[in-house]
Amino acid sequence: MASVRIFHSYLKTPFLLLLVFESCVLFIAVYAASYIRFYSNKSSFDTIFDDLWQVALVFAMITMLSMLATGLYQGQIREGFAGVLIRIVISFVASIVLTSLIFYLFPSLFLGRGIMAASYLQSFFIIATGRAVFFELVDSSAFKTRILVYGAGETASHIDAKLRRKADRRGFDIVGYILLPGQTREVAKSSLVVCNKPLATFVREIEVDEIVVATSDINTEISVDELVNCKLSGIEVVDILSFFEREAGQIRVDIIEPAWLVTSDGFRQSNIQNSIKKIFDITVSFVILIITAPFLILTAIAIWVEGMGKSPIFYSQQRVGKQGQLFNVYKFRSMRDDAEELGEAVWASKTDDRVTRVGAFIRKTRLDEFPQILNVLNGTMSFVGPRPERPQFVEELEKEIPYYDVRHMVKPGVTGWAQLLYPYGSSIGDSYQKQLFDMYYVKNHTLFLDCLILLQTVEVVLFGKGAR
Repeated sequence: MASVRIFHSYLKTPFLLLLVFESCVLFIAVYAASYIRFYSNKSSFDTIFDDLWQVALVFAMITMLSMLATGLYQGQIREGFAGVLIRIVISFVASIVLTSLIFYLFPSLFLGRGIMAASYLQSFFIIATGRAVFFELVDSSAFKTRILVYGAGETASHIDAKLRRKADRRGFDIVGYILLPGQTREVAKSSLVVCNKPLATFVREIEVDEIVVATSDINTEISVDELVNCKLSGIEVVDILSFFEREAGQIRVDIIEPAWLVTSDGFRQSNIQNSIKKIFDITVSFVILIITAPFLILTAIAIWVEGMGKSPIFYSQQRVGKQGQLFNVYKFRSMRDDAEELGEAVWASKTDDRVTRVGAFIRKTRLDEFPQILNVLNGTMSFVGPRPERPQFVEELEKEIPYYDVRHMVKPGVTGWAQLLYPYGSSIGDSYQKQLFDMYYVKNHTLFLDCLILLQTVEVVLFGKGAR
């Protein structure tokens, strides 16, 4: 499965093509439904035909955004077809609500309940059928990139260890691993392949599309001539760090080489980029405040009632921000007043008995995070970025996790890449795994990636992913 890089973000080509196909289905569905509705009265159809594109565009855009928000274009989607159908249904329900609101505000666009119902029904069955065919094709070997791993030591073993699920390998097949001189085998013996001829000839014979170079665990110099010949012969050659960046959205700090950080693309900072991000943050904050105001008021009332009016509704806590600056983060109170009565920072656990009944609900739905919009408005946080940690934890994590301080190059965020792709962290081990995703964000962050993360955060809220 080929990938294309758009605004420094890797997107799976088949899912981009699927997005284009489904956009066309949605757009055409409005024309088809209108034609069927006015089949016996062609003059009425001709009357609305010239302006029909506006309704079709609104219908297609709203539904596509709903599908993006429910994670239907993620390359690593792991649910079976039943799970995909549930996501499509949720997307269409959300689309019906949003388009109804638009038609209420702009009644001239509304064509009638019959046409819209037919548009949704046609789209649903075509998209559902197309998805079934799509996943059969995309999971077949014929549509996967055939990869040979040049190395079979500790560095190469991370591929099997970290990308072992079927969904993780949706885009590629590992043809085999070549054990190199100076390496201790760390992959299964059955995965090894023996190359007893020039590498360029060998990869052509076994129809390899790409070579992943995994040699950072070799102490001696290796000859690069064979890899150069492969590259000149049209075979893609990538290092294992770039491979993980593309396939998993991670920067593997456990096998990283300082030279790669220096020479690789990314880690951009500019005044223009920061200004655009600030405008984006303020705009999104006000829009979300307006939309969620009723829920925030109800949350505040529920916390006040549960605490019998004696406990605070909000709480603030010191966190580490950009360039290591300390600031106070604001949240709805979800724990008892005596949650840290000894004054020591404590990791949140999965079954934390300090969490109140209302607190459990607002954590599950992420409502407890919304007061952080105040931090976005006062400039201490961004809407998208790494999760801010407490100073006590940061001091400990910087000793345990390589390049942990890199995350402080950007403002922390209410939501982020790591929050989308990894469950809620409650230990040093979890923080280590989340750092891999945070490094990817710091390296590749753009307004485009922020918009993708913000859209997909809806999925986290709807399905309770990572909430604790």
